[in-house]
Amino acid sequence: MNMTDIPWWADLLASLLLVSGGVLTLIGSSGLLRLPDLFARIHGPTMGNTLGLGCVLLASILIASVQAHRFIFQEVLIALFVIATSPVTAMLLMRAGIYRRREDGVKKVTHAPDGAEGASE
Repeated sequence: MNMTDIPWWADLLASLLLVSGGVLTLIGSSGLLRLPDLFARIHGPTMGNTLGLGCVLLASILIASVQAHRFIFQEVLIALFVIATSPVTAMLLMRAGIYRRREDGVKKVTHAPDGAEGASE
């Protein structure tokens, strides 16, 4: 089957899925620049990139299934792997950020607050 043998409806739907996947990924990735700290920044790319990749994988499933005249399962396995690992990665990054904030906080607060020094003298 050639690329010209793809029905117009499958071509249109796959194109819409690819464009929407690219837009979602771009919006999610822009969160890295716009949001102030690690805990706010982690949500934009995690959600946007997962949804964007889902749209791209749906387009791939559609085109591969139309070309093969049967359902293609490999892309579903990729989607399940990404959906399972992306939240776990985000959770591990947040835990590392919490640990780092806790360690930096202990190192920075080495002296008593100003009010406590004046009261003891």
